[in-house]
Amino acid sequence: MLQRRKVMDVVETVLFAMVAAFLGLRLFSVLGKRTGHEQSMRKPAEEPVVAPAPSPAPEVRDAAQPRLAGAEAFDIPATAGVRAIAAADGRFHPVDFLEGAKSAYAMILEAFWKGDASALAPYVSAEVLQSFADAIKAREDAGEVLDNRLVRIDRAVISSAALDGKVARITVRFDADIAAVTRNVEGEVVAGSLTDAIETHDEWTFEREVRSSDPNWILVDTDEAA
Repeated sequence: MLQRRKVMDVVETVLFAMVAAFLGLRLFSVLGKRTGHEQSMRKPAEEPVVAPAPSPAPEVRDAAQPRLAGAEAFDIPATAGVRAIAAADGRFHPVDFLEGAKSAYAMILEAFWKGDASALAPYVSAEVLQSFADAIKAREDAGEVLDNRLVRIDRAVISSAALDGKVARITVRFDADIAAVTRNVEGEVVAGSLTDAIETHDEWTFEREVRSSDPNWILVDTDEAA
């Protein structure tokens, strides 16, 4: 009787093992075996699906409104005029213009201080030339000589600009330090000092025909800046 009981226990154990193996095979066929490369199931509450951002629309540029590098070269009120000049003259660039204007500022002042009106003629209008010539003559009549020196240009900026038909007109504000000395016929200092530079603030206006083959701008007006 005891031996029969042991046989029944062995049979039951084998049957349970077969059932377990069968269930394991069924689960494997349904779920498959994970290898570590499968995508984990997304939890909607934790990882929402985000639609890709749309590509930015291409920038549309108006040919009549060119983009100008070096915007620090001109004040905001001059923007429209600068753009109009650039559209009419493809060679115009505000930064390059300012570099030329600074060179002209130094050269014209130097010629005026020396009393050389002929050196001024190619770079200024007839009216400005006459004003400079009158000042030079008055100085000579008084027996005075200027011993001035441009120490530095602290700032130069286009303060206004306009296109009037074919004529471009640009006003530049110059903030500079100038050592100014006036001497008499004997060479004695009668005014100013070479050791103490004075701050000067000028506004010079230049003109040029945008269709002209001559790239030079002409000084047409000088004024003291506010």
